[in-house]
Amino acid sequence: MGKVKTEQIKRIGKELIKLYPTKFSSNFEDNKRMVTLLARGVTKRVRNQIAGYITQALASAGANPSSESEEET
Repeated sequence: MGKVKTEQIKRIGKELIKLYPTKFSSNFEDNKRMVTLLARGVTKRVRNQIAGYITQALASAGANPSSESEEET
């Protein structure tokens, strides 16, 4: 059973995706570096949780539109 992300992690992750949509990808290591640069003053653990949330959100968002477009055709 996986751990539940707190509202703070989700809120910061969503704000970063909204403000910097082109800076993030589905690669955790790249997202971790970007979170370090963009979110000052976060601990290593929180940084990793935010980067993981962003990675998961972008990976699932990338999978959903492609399957929807295949269903439409």
